[in-house]
Amino acid sequence: MFSVLQGPTFRKLFAAQVIALVGTGLLTVALGLLAFDIAGDAAGAVLGTALTIKMVAYVGLSPVISAVAARIPRKPLLIGADLVRVGIAACLPFVTQTWQIYVLIFILQSASAAFTPAFQSTIPAILPEERDYTKALSLSRLAYDLESVVSPMLAAALLTVMSFHNLFVGTALGFAASALLVARTVLPAAPMRAESPFRERLTCGVRLMFGLRELRGIQGINLAVAAVQSMVIVNTVVLVRDYLDRPQSDVAVLLGAFGAGSMLVALAMPRLSRTFRDFRMMLAGATAAVALLGVFGLAVPSLADAPSAPTATTSWALVLVAWLVLGAAVSLMLTPLSNVIAGASTESTRPALFAAQFSLSHACFLITYPLAGLAGSVLGLSATCAILVGVGALGVAIAARNR
Repeated sequence: MFSVLQGPTFRKLFAAQVIALVGTGLLTVALGLLAFDIAGDAAGAVLGTALTIKMVAYVGLSPVISAVAARIPRKPLLIGADLVRVGIAACLPFVTQTWQIYVLIFILQSASAAFTPAFQSTIPAILPEERDYTKALSLSRLAYDLESVVSPMLAAALLTVMSFHNLFVGTALGFAASALLVARTVLPAAPMRAESPFRERLTCGVRLMFGLRELRGIQGINLAVAAVQSMVIVNTVVLVRDYLDRPQSDVAVLLGAFGAGSMLVALAMPRLSRTFRDFRMMLAGATAAVALLGVFGLAVPSLADAPSAPTATTSWALVLVAWLVLGAAVSLMLTPLSNVIAGASTESTRPALFAAQFSLSHACFLITYPLAGLAGSVLGLSATCAILVGVGALGVAIAARNR
């Protein structure tokens, strides 16, 4: 897997991704503390609104930015997006009102909506060989998983010696370092494209996504991923603190188990891809994840009695295993996904397709995040699992029909 890092171009871009991810992780921690500092007990509502704004920016602006930026060379686009994020991160320590958080987060995530699809569409041009590209995807997935573990630990260590406001400085430095690495990288020129009206450029990626059978199936995978991840992200803290009555540190432990499962599959993906077709792996991961979530939902009522029962340790161990397997199944869906898009695209259509995928995948979370949160608080985790299993099963059916 690590052999692709021998190439200087991908090595610099991968380093830029890792550094930017660490900066984003510090931003997540600092933003939560800033929200609590400003809003106190209402910090959860502030963060929830900020998360919704993030998704709206991703869903609504990614295709628009892709269409507008269709004539902008890759390097200036990536550097410009990073510099915008540097400026916003530098402003966040001076925020005193919640509306200021919302405005700045919208601008920052709009820049991310420009950066991420452009970055993803660049990698296949750098690594045209399918085997190398598969290794690059596994490394990218591994970077995301490690970020979810390393950034909170780094933030915790930094907070022992500095105010949380200084974490925003670390975020700005991360984005600045990413911009510098991109600036020092020689990127292949994007092919010249025929002039087309803005409206056609705006809808090109979505039309291609729904026009090709294998890419229509990806939308089912997106729905299954959103259903499972929303349950994990939104309700892990409820499961640990309320149902299992365990300490706060075990929230991080359970999320770490989910990330560990994802990392195991990411490490194994180059070998798996030589044996199984990408879409078959994605469909298997979606089916396994939805089925496991359904089984877990049936077991939830017994977990409420676990803290006072002799089986408390066993219940905790089983939940850890369930989250580990869910993480592996989600990684089995996500890691090969970019390879499917790259294989179904040309150099000229690839940026539009990645922008469309970025937008459509996050649109699924606009459905599943509110479902996971509202159903979890009103109906309980068992009913929430049942609802999300229904959503995920619909995704599996869509994917299976278009395989």
